[in-house]
Amino acid sequence: MDIKRSGTQASGKGPADWFTGTVRIDPLFQVVAPARAAGNAVTFEPGARTAWHTHPLGQLLIVTAGCGRVQREGGPIEEIRPGDVVRFEAGEKHWHGAAPTTAMTHIAIQESLDGKAVDWMEHVSDAQYHG
Repeated sequence: MDIKRSGTQASGKGPADWFTGTVRIDPLFQVVAPARAAGNAVTFEPGARTAWHTHPLGQLLIVTAGCGRVQREGGPIEEIRPGDVVRFEAGEKHWHGAAPTTAMTHIAIQESLDGKAVDWMEHVSDAQYHG
């Protein structure tokens, strides 16, 4: 058994290569073989969002606070709120983030395949974000 005590893992800033706006990443659990899953709590300030990206084995988002947005390539922008669970399929190009005027926090869980959990792509433009 391993207990990660609250406050014992440092928060990090979301890198500008992967995010637009102010994003904080709080690690929850890392991959421990033979398991492949890792999880982070991610907080997006209003208007902040990920770049377009895919996950080789998909991703789960569990919204815990605020109001956010998600979109898969070719689909409409969807609003997400606390209690919502979003599942992206393996290889599905998508983005997620806060609403324009409201912050949003979600728990993101994804698995690694051959040591890789995400493929980052281009940033989401303001026009794409606002629909």
